[in-house]
Amino acid sequence: MFSKILIANRGEIAIRVIRACKEMGVATVAVFSEADRDALHVSLADESYCIGPGPAQKSYLNMSAIVTVAKSCGVEAIHPGYGLLSENPAFARLCEEHGICFIGAPCAVMEKMGDKDAARRTMREAGVPVIPGCDLVPTVVDALREAETIGYPLLIKARAGGGGRGIRRVNAREELAPAFQSAAAEAQSAFGDGALYMEKLLTNVKHIEMQLLCDQEGRALCLGERDCSMQRKNQKILEESPAVCVSPELREQLTEATVRAARTVGYVGAGTIEYLLTGEGRFYFMEMNTRLQVEHPVTEMVTGVDLVKWQIRIASGQPLTIRQEDIRIDRHAIECRINAEDPAHGFRPSCGQISLLHVPGGPWVRFDTALYQGYTIPPFYDSMIAKLIVSARTRAEAIRKMQAALCEMVVEGVDHNAQTHIDLLGESAFLDGSYTTDYLAKRNA
Repeated sequence: MFSKILIANRGEIAIRVIRACKEMGVATVAVFSEADRDALHVSLADESYCIGPGPAQKSYLNMSAIVTVAKSCGVEAIHPGYGLLSENPAFARLCEEHGICFIGAPCAVMEKMGDKDAARRTMREAGVPVIPGCDLVPTVVDALREAETIGYPLLIKARAGGGGRGIRRVNAREELAPAFQSAAAEAQSAFGDGALYMEKLLTNVKHIEMQLLCDQEGRALCLGERDCSMQRKNQKILEESPAVCVSPELREQLTEATVRAARTVGYVGAGTIEYLLTGEGRFYFMEMNTRLQVEHPVTEMVTGVDLVKWQIRIASGQPLTIRQEDIRIDRHAIECRINAEDPAHGFRPSCGQISLLHVPGGPWVRFDTALYQGYTIPPFYDSMIAKLIVSARTRAEAIRKMQAALCEMVVEGVDHNAQTHIDLLGESAFLDGSYTTDYLAKRNA
């Protein structure tokens, strides 16, 4: 086991990793920007070092600065959390060059699965169903030709996409050219790669993801599914596990396909394969996330498996001791992402000082956050300020528990979306589990 780990991230995920390390007896090193000098992860780590100004590009994405701190502190491994450098093969390779273990997927897997076009081809070869579509389309002329075969509506998607960026919906031929140019420009700006491909737009579908743990000896473990269909502009806002729409038979099929896909690419560590599920029960590969997911706590709450600790164990060379038959899901969990934003004004991001904070509590209630009373939220980073997760024996009990926890939560000083979650939890489409990925778009139209 490692004796010291650097956490190359911030906010609640940095704290999540620090806590796991402390419980494992592993020393921690935090890095922070000038804007995060008073952040909670800075004080919780055993050592903390400033690596640059507030903007992430000059601090948390500064690979050489992070590796320099790691070497000077004598760390053996770096945990990247999620986002930022977590799926950056160049950073993983830089760590390896300096004799530091990158706690994540192998570089080759990140490169292959991070290229959404290559990932589709790989999954087809593995016998995993993929959404009907086409490979890369270099020009608008190529896109127009392929679109006639795919049919409208369709999605233009960035090869290097993520976080909902580089995606455009095209309902008719006349919309394709401007959408193509817009998606290419956004992808180039966000990822430095403007390459695009296209897929048939599947409507009234569920977004289902399967959690993986794979060790260095080829063992692959699937820890059930999460329903991530409650989305606004391709951004998840609420997740639950297990999915109401997944029968035991379908879960077995998804598990088998997911394990086969992981073994095909030689996956190691914690990862997720995301699928679209139609009303007829047909599922299609969408993408693979070669990192820990924001919503990993719902899986932890229903399985009792600590995914972060297993990430660290696997990276240190320890084999999985959990078997597939050991995974029993007999509880239900829900996660609500608490964002500092103003729902009354188009979900405009909100910054400011937390003047009052009350954290909800009780059995099976978890509040992952970096907030504390008096903390000032900086303007440079993602608007998510907390994750509220609950678990209960049944889905109905979990919904009531989440409603109670949201009502108990107090965060004053910034606008946030707790009331939006309270409203959603009471709507019939959520209560009966029939909501799909386009539910909010139709609801708010």
